Amino acid sequence: MSGQRFASPWARTVFGPVATDVAAIVPACLVRAHERAQGGHEGVRTQTLEAYGHGLYAAQYEELSAGLSQLPGVELVRLQARTVAVLAGHVIYPIRYAKKDVPVTTARLRSRSGLRADLIRRHGPDSRQGELDLGIELPDEPEPHADLARLARDARLVLVAYACSLADGVVRLEWGSAELRREDRSLVWHHHEALPIPKQR
Repeated sequence: MSGQRFASPWARTVFGPVATDVAAIVPACLVRAHERAQGGHEGVRTQTLEAYGHGLYAAQYEELSAGLSQLPGVELVRLQARTVAVLAGHVIYPIRYAKKDVPVTTARLRSRSGLRADLIRRHGPDSRQGELDLGIELPDEPEPHADLARLARDARLVLVAYACSLADGVVRLEWGSAELRREDRSLVWHHHEALPIPKQR
């Protein structure tokens, strides 16, 4: 398979013998998603970035599921009308966290609720945040998003976090595991590492 010929020790632990292929496919898929969204923006010729943003959001899932589906053992699962790939017990989930080249450690979710937040809480790493015992009863956590029942309870989550814009394309791309900080929707990374970005138009 063309592209990256090396997988990190972390990636080999997560994905096993197909790690090198996954590490090559994921960046290529996100670049294609950007190029599709860029083409959509050029096609509608709007002065706003709506066509690009909505196009990229949809295309990232389509490209990743199509690209990863060629690997042995991949399961495709529908989550909130989007298809995600599950490989070696890991859900591969994209998040565009910025429009410019800023560290992935600055990534925040837009909301503390919804499928994305529930997915990270349920399938991300065990929390490193200490539980405070204030001697008061806290309200029960709401039921997680119903679509998560389509995933195995022991499935783990690999976040593919990238910064991307219409003008510059994909400018930063990392993957790893993170938990969601309760206070401010920030991601607390347990592990993250860069993936090489293929040449873009």
